[in-house]
Amino acid sequence: MSTPQGPTFRELAVQALSSTMRGYDLLAPKFDRSPYRTPDRVLEAVARAVRPLGPFDRGLDVCCGTGAGVGVLRGLCRERVTGVDFSAGMLAVARSARTGDAGGPAVDWVRADARALPFAPVFDLALSFGAFGHFLPQQRPGLFAQVRASLRPGGTFAFPVGAPPQVGSRAYWSLLGFDAAMRVRNALWSPRFVMYYRTFPLTEVTGDLERTGFSVRLLPLEELGRTPDGSPRARLVVATRQ
Repeated sequence: MSTPQGPTFRELAVQALSSTMRGYDLLAPKFDRSPYRTPDRVLEAVARAVRPLGPFDRGLDVCCGTGAGVGVLRGLCRERVTGVDFSAGMLAVARSARTGDAGGPAVDWVRADARALPFAPVFDLALSFGAFGHFLPQQRPGLFAQVRASLRPGGTFAFPVGAPPQVGSRAYWSLLGFDAAMRVRNALWSPRFVMYYRTFPLTEVTGDLERTGFSVRLLPLEELGRTPDGSPRARLVVATRQ
């Protein structure tokens, strides 16, 4: 749920009837007070899991939004950190929010589509949080190829993936209903707003990464707990550029 200072129902409705980019431009001023920002406990769990994989000099936050992941990278990288996003509104909030940060590496903010990243292979580490629902399954290989092309050989691309909800649970039906509603909305209304929760299955994702030229391993994020059947509630996908 949003905080009292977060977006209103009307504001969320206007966003949902906009394009993906325009929707996030509109949501940007209140995004950090909405339920869509990655929780701090997830950011902290990822930071602790990634740190032993270093050291890292340069870091890239793919689809950085308002910069929560950039904050993680500044604690992991020694030289420079870059946040990239296609929403001018989200980047404006990120720049403003991070202006007063002291210490750590310098930060660059770049507006670009993640499917056409404008970088040479200079990064040791790329992270991404909560953005993959904005890409259709057929777009994943191209997206992963762009990240790979931005990494140095041996560079790491890491992101958390939550366990799917148990079939028949409240969360299962909520996500199923949301995705169905978005498909109807996009069939009937233009421009499209691309956001789906059930289009990023782990097996298919790891296969796309491997075909793109990554070696992949999964690390359990133990701090986020385990499901009733004993499996991790979230895993860190660690893809290394071969």
